[in-house]
Amino acid sequence: MKNNGDKSAITSLAIPKGWHENNIADQSGKRFLITGGTSGLGLVTARELIRKGADVTITARSMKKADKVLKLIGSAKVIEMDLTDLSSVRSAAAGVNAEKEKYNVVILNAGVMATPFTSTKDGFELQMGTNHLGHFAFAGLIKNKISDRLISMSSQAHRMGAFGSGSISDVRDRCCGVGKYSPWAAYGASKLANLLFTAEVERRRIENNWSFIPLAAHPGWASTNLFSVGPEMAGKKLQSQATTFFNSIFAQSALRGALPMLCAATFPNLIGSSYLGPDGPGEMRGTPKLTRARALAYDQTLAANLWAVSEELTGVTWEDSPHA
Repeated sequence: MKNNGDKSAITSLAIPKGWHENNIADQSGKRFLITGGTSGLGLVTARELIRKGADVTITARSMKKADKVLKLIGSAKVIEMDLTDLSSVRSAAAGVNAEKEKYNVVILNAGVMATPFTSTKDGFELQMGTNHLGHFAFAGLIKNKISDRLISMSSQAHRMGAFGSGSISDVRDRCCGVGKYSPWAAYGASKLANLLFTAEVERRRIENNWSFIPLAAHPGWASTNLFSVGPEMAGKKLQSQATTFFNSIFAQSALRGALPMLCAATFPNLIGSSYLGPDGPGEMRGTPKLTRARALAYDQTLAANLWAVSEELTGVTWEDSPHA
């Protein structure tokens, strides 16, 4: 599953049109860790990998909820972790680092979308704290337990994301929710952060000779409970119900939405920093293909500034992370 570092290999790489879950090779003997595996795309991804023989671990904010989910997906290990609380993230990471075996693939899937303004326990804006900073800290702390791939789940909403001028201070303000707040703008910034993070990990992987490659994927428009969380938090029950109904009619299924993530996790010989999404119009639905993010997602100065702020706010420095 590892990339051999030969960038010319991309010329011969092709994901077959129509690739779907039945094309996943046998995953027996391989270990996967998926954050947010109790619902939506994470649950479907865990289920399909288990179906192919993989050893799967999911993270969950609530062990009670996880117990119910295990009845749907089969045998899986559960780690309790709340991405909005760095003490919980550190505790979960300590458990992973205490394990004897490495994970072949870690999928940073958990997330929230378009929520009312809320701060995490550590003072971060909720969406940046959950979708980026919590994952940045967790992945950095367990980096030496990843052997093959680290996958981040982004979104087409990254195209509406921004960090002001891109300066250290503007990036910090976005992470901490300083200034005018828009739920969708904050979500877009968090999904842009996922892609900037992926590109920066790839640069640092090459420099530091890390064993795994970073990849990113997006689901297009998939029918999951993610769309209802924001309205529910805002107390807008009718909007939540309407959104759920609308998605059930027009969006593709959660399984279809999970295909780019499943492909990123299992398709052989992918190149570091590859980005996968659906192949239909506007990349809103379809089967997986290699795609490109907006230009800003490849801005090296912005990525470096986001990395610096992420280390500052979380206290996690990847190069100093504990060794396996």
